Amino acid sequence: MAHELDEYRDHAPKGTVEFLYRLSDQVAGHSFLHISAGRYGGGMAEILRRLIPMLNTLGINARWEVLAGDQEFFQASRRLANSLQGQDDHLTDQMQEVYLKINARTAQSLNLDADLVMVHDPPPAALIEHRKGGKWFWRCYLDIAKPRQHSWSFLRRFLVGYDAAIFSLPGFAHRLPIPQFLISPSIDPLSEKNRPMARVEVNQVLSRLGIARDKPILLQLARFEWFKDPLGAIRAYRLVRKHHNCRLVLAGSGVMHDPEGEAVLAQVHEAAAGDPDIHILQLPPEADVEINALQRAATIILQKSFKEGFSLAVTEAMWKGKPVIGSTAGGLAAQILDGVTGYTVHSVEGVAFRARHLLNNPGLLQRMGGAGREHVRRNFLVTRHLSDYLTLMRLFVSR
Repeated sequence: MAHELDEYRDHAPKGTVEFLYRLSDQVAGHSFLHISAGRYGGGMAEILRRLIPMLNTLGINARWEVLAGDQEFFQASRRLANSLQGQDDHLTDQMQEVYLKINARTAQSLNLDADLVMVHDPPPAALIEHRKGGKWFWRCYLDIAKPRQHSWSFLRRFLVGYDAAIFSLPGFAHRLPIPQFLISPSIDPLSEKNRPMARVEVNQVLSRLGIARDKPILLQLARFEWFKDPLGAIRAYRLVRKHHNCRLVLAGSGVMHDPEGEAVLAQVHEAAAGDPDIHILQLPPEADVEINALQRAATIILQKSFKEGFSLAVTEAMWKGKPVIGSTAGGLAAQILDGVTGYTVHSVEGVAFRARHLLNNPGLLQRMGGAGREHVRRNFLVTRHLSDYLTLMRLFVSR
């Protein structure tokens, strides 16, 4: 892993790796525990799978534990997350009891002793009631700018017990009687999802997925859920199609054992019926090679979300030199530099207008793609994320 850390010199801004080594010398030997709801699925788990080994390489005793939840608990957690993101839903009394029971049971089974404990997102937030020392941070990846009050009140009673809270963007933060920090999520340029791919490999993957490369591809990569607005992406594609012969690829996961996801996917299939140039792909949670190939084959990336915390798919696409057209929801407006790395829009018609403009201007496509890659290199690589976490350790637990 030490050799691998040195490999980031070719990707991160100059001096980053040397700074990481110097900063880690000041916190080496301390323990750093991360706790989340699961090890797979979602950007948070993907980030931790890269950061934990890197922390250990730098002399930090880093661990990652997960909740021992059941289906009932994860249904309650999903409802809590939806409500915190503004959906008209809340936890029933029974769901609250399940939530608290699983957190209490997990606290009994895990070793919570560490110099710094970082609890990720709402599912394990109640573990703070069972702390055994050290500094505790709550890390939020969701866009909870406008939560339902019932759910926010339920969650807030736990958050006030933490030593600090971490949000991805200023607009996601809330008034709390504890310090707050801003740390953007990140991508790993050396991961399977982001490594360079030869054109022949990209073509082989797309051939296996049944997608031809004979015309421009518009790609939306997102879970099949209402917040991501896949139907809006289809409507935008149809407006573009009146002027440009192109394809639309909607690729995502998250429908297994999820009634909402199954309902959204059924609506997407119905809306796309009869159009051979709309490709709907259900990907497994860890389809890194497929995602990499799709993003590299795409001409334009769409992200027509109603709600978006911070989209790793958008960051990945910009790293691969692709312009992104996204809504103004949540983190997208901060990730996309409007008019520089892509466009932020307010409507289906706006998506279509900007897509047509880009397809009419190949030089602009290339310039925006190059600007997007540089934007990610300076702001959203895992080396910057690692630096942020080491700095927190330096501030709170350093000798």
